[in-house]
Amino acid sequence: MAEGSTGEKTEEATPHKRREQRKEGNVMQSKDVVTAAFIMLAFFVLRLVAGLMYSVTTQSMEYWFRLAGGGMDGNGTRIDGMETAPKLVLEIGKTVLLTAGPILLVSLLVPIIATGIQTKFIFSKKSFQFKLDKLNPVQGIKKMFSVSSLFELAKSLIKMIILAAVVYSEIQSRITDFARLMQMELVSGMLYVAEAVFTICMKIAMVFVAVAAVDFLFQKYKWEKDMKMTKQEVKEEYKQMEGDPQIKSKRRQKQQQMAMSRMMQDVPGADVVIRNPTHFAVAVRYDETFDRAPVVVAKGADNVAFRIIEKAEENGVSVVENVPLARALFKEVEVGREIPYDFYRAVAEVLSFVYSMKGKLANGMEKPQVNYPNY
Repeated sequence: MAEGSTGEKTEEATPHKRREQRKEGNVMQSKDVVTAAFIMLAFFVLRLVAGLMYSVTTQSMEYWFRLAGGGMDGNGTRIDGMETAPKLVLEIGKTVLLTAGPILLVSLLVPIIATGIQTKFIFSKKSFQFKLDKLNPVQGIKKMFSVSSLFELAKSLIKMIILAAVVYSEIQSRITDFARLMQMELVSGMLYVAEAVFTICMKIAMVFVAVAAVDFLFQKYKWEKDMKMTKQEVKEEYKQMEGDPQIKSKRRQKQQQMAMSRMMQDVPGADVVIRNPTHFAVAVRYDETFDRAPVVVAKGADNVAFRIIEKAEENGVSVVENVPLARALFKEVEVGREIPYDFYRAVAEVLSFVYSMKGKLANGMEKPQVNYPNY
């Protein structure tokens, strides 16, 4: 039996399949990475703004207690709730914004950014489409006992055990300090409890980071494994891409660009460019040390012809006008090929003329007015 005929997925996913899967919304991502990033940043931001939150909450409570007692505000003006309703709304908004705003902002932005970084911010409507196979009980049972589900279960149990151990260890190490809280001032006691809670939370966050790292590697391995293809799938994809007119057009365009680039690089090495004034240009090289006959190194029509002529003039290559010879060489000889025997005499006359002109100009003589040879 031929290798790969059993349908075993042994081949890495092709770039085309990866692009198609991304369009379908099938991208690699770890939810634990999002959770870990949120917990870390949320606790970090909470630590930064804790002082501000305490100050704002204290001022707000004092304000509302004075309002409830019909007291004065900070300016010595009696507070009248009916007359200062807009101020009360502003006070509520300010308090909510300064206390809950930073955490709400983190909870909004972090999941979007963390998910976007993993998925390269790919959005696919197909990910939100309803699929009937999701209601298939057989598929649901298979998923319950799949490797992925077992991994998620093991991961959850490990997280619970580690988190319980971290919390127990931290409380056990501070149990004697907690007993002394009754002897502390209220503010000092609250600060100590807040510091202890923050320390526990950061250790919990570190546990989530470690779990997220393991989960990320597992999800990447699983995604790559699921993306693998059989040898037959690779062959079928190759056939489809080869038959795609757009793919062919792009490949042909790229090949033409590469050929044009190589051709232009060979123009400076030519001995002469034979041109039709408005349409054709053919660059010819002849080096008797290794060329058996003159070779066409570049040719082009219209804009390409002008580019060849321009390139030749920039590099001091002679340009000779010979309408019938230019047309004939353009039509009959491919780039990189020697000219046929029928063109030997005409091309030899052009080359002889060019060599003689270069010799005369090198001796300081003025370029003579002559009739160019015709083919």
